[in-house]
Amino acid sequence: MSASDGQISIGLDGEIGVSSHYYEAMADVSPFLWFDDDAEQALEFYARVFANSEIINVTRMDVPTMPKGGFVIGTIRIENLTFTIMNGGPTFTLSEAFSLFVSCQDQAEVDFYWSSLGDGGEPGQCGWLKDQFGLSWQIIPRLLSELLGDPDPEKSGRVRDAMMAMRKIECHKLQAAYDA
Repeated sequence: MSASDGQISIGLDGEIGVSSHYYEAMADVSPFLWFDDDAEQALEFYARVFANSEIINVTRMDVPTMPKGGFVIGTIRIENLTFTIMNGGPTFTLSEAFSLFVSCQDQAEVDFYWSSLGDGGEPGQCGWLKDQFGLSWQIIPRLLSELLGDPDPEKSGRVRDAMMAMRKIECHKLQAAYDA
């Protein structure tokens, strides 16, 4: 490897190292989600559910497989996450292998996002749900991480077991398991 391939450094012990970091600036990395034909409806739905959101752009163009001027690609920012969604047809589908994690302050936020995102969707286990468009979400109160992180394995184990029996996470049940 040459200096033009990366950055060469020599450590205090005389060891020579080469860094493969070509760029000092942070690259933008964000999810790009493939929908069949309802991406525009999903974009509008997510903008309604999340108060701190913004539809950044919508690109429409003529595509032989879509109605004239049909929606093709849109970008939305929700809180500090920007992602792009596209109508790509039925070739690929969303799955639970990818989910968006919503960290909730309290039970009221859990209830709001669970009912809003779950409307027309499908509840899953342990705070997971699929929305009406097939995108998976984890609706999780911050309390869960706090209680699971307790160094006492009996307490954290009771919390884990309580969570495993839930669909929507219930803070009072987590706390009761922790306190038992």
